[in-house]
Amino acid sequence: MGHFDPTRTLNARADVRIEVKNTNFFYGSKQALFDVSLPILDRQVTALIGPSGCGKSTFLRTLNRMNDLIPGTRTSGQAIFDNANIHDKKTDVVLLRQRIGMVFQRANPFPKSIFDNVAYGLRVQGKSRKFIEERVEYSLRAAALWDEVKDRLRTSAMGLSGGQQQRLCIARALAVQPEVLLMDEPCSALDPIATLKIEELITELVKEYTIVIVTHNMQQAARVSHYTGFFLSGKLIEYAPTVQLFERPSRKETEDYITGRFG
Repeated sequence: MGHFDPTRTLNARADVRIEVKNTNFFYGSKQALFDVSLPILDRQVTALIGPSGCGKSTFLRTLNRMNDLIPGTRTSGQAIFDNANIHDKKTDVVLLRQRIGMVFQRANPFPKSIFDNVAYGLRVQGKSRKFIEERVEYSLRAAALWDEVKDRLRTSAMGLSGGQQQRLCIARALAVQPEVLLMDEPCSALDPIATLKIEELITELVKEYTIVIVTHNMQQAARVSHYTGFFLSGKLIEYAPTVQLFERPSRKETEDYITGRFG
């Protein structure tokens, strides 16, 4: 499989799935995000790049309120998802995290069987056994893992390789039928072959899901994303179609980062 060319499927008319406006974020008195605004487009891959500590993962976690789990944090601004502000106090955070799923940097399977990992969220929702069985198979197929595990569904997920565990976590996120998938450096702990599998998977999943990926790997952003946002010191410096941002950046800081002058 050659390099994925995002221009082929760049949908300039895609609807905005999440409209982020003037998002600020604080860890206690320390401000970590400053006035971030960008559209996250439906069924497109948006990559967030920038040096370590620039706020890209913090920003990703504002989109499904994962930062709420850290005491003393607060978010201001808006992230409009289906006509409601994600940051609103009234938001049902449990439902939000079903609709906006997350895959973390390190695969974090539960110490349960492969089947039980994927079924976990469905059982919490009280789904029927038949529905769960169908959905587990669907999700494992969608995560390109079914053929590798279908004969060992009742064995521990801990016996899978790192790349398989990461795809299992993707299947677990897909099982509860999210609309958006957030991926926080999903390949940083994986070898090149496992990384390629995840990248190929992303290009398949984006046909059905809206995907936001944080990556340190600029080549990865160039390969899998349609749009890219460049973060620096908690600010969104530039956001553009990926090809444009990499080939004709409009800001000097973006150009310096892409060409390796800093970062």
